[in-house]
Amino acid sequence: MSRLAVILLAILFGTPAWSQTRPNTTAMSCAQAAGLVRSQGAIVLNTGPYTYDRFVSGGGFCAVTEGYETAWAPTADNPQCFVGYRCRSVAPGQSNR
Repeated sequence: MSRLAVILLAILFGTPAWSQTRPNTTAMSCAQAAGLVRSQGAIVLNTGPYTYDRFVSGGGFCAVTEGYETAWAPTADNPQCFVGYRCRSVAPGQSNR
């Protein structure tokens, strides 16, 4: 293996950000998950072992060209918990809400 490859691998896998995990909605109550989104404004949460999504507390956390829609996530006490909103692309001429 070349020296450059070893250095790149060390940088990629040796950074603290690589080992950090996102909060998982399935390990918290519905109230905790919704409260986390509310308190952070915008946050990426795991929604299962291999799934994640970005949740927001309102449209102000979406880009100007995006709208927002209600977002549901599985939690420990509710398989379909309202946690906040999800930003979505909006076609020209559509409402942002």
